[in-house]
Amino acid sequence: MTTMCALLSGLPLMLGHGAGSELRRPLGYAMVGGLVLSQALTLFTTPVVYLYLDRAHYWYMNKKEARAARKAARKGGAAPVIESH
Repeated sequence: MTTMCALLSGLPLMLGHGAGSELRRPLGYAMVGGLVLSQALTLFTTPVVYLYLDRAHYWYMNKKEARAARKAARKGGAAPVIESH
């Protein structure tokens, strides 16, 4: 909502005509272009970051379980059961 509000407020700067509009038009292009680009990058990169963090979590938990199993095997006992979420 905030991005859309800021983007829509930059449209009059970008599309405006009249006295002094040649000075304000680059600001409008920079605002609208930057907001569109940053919003698109945010929408595409955030899920990817969460997927990588989830994979790293499962990798770490598997390493932890394997380490616990090796430790239990050295002591001659049964491997402890570690529940992952």
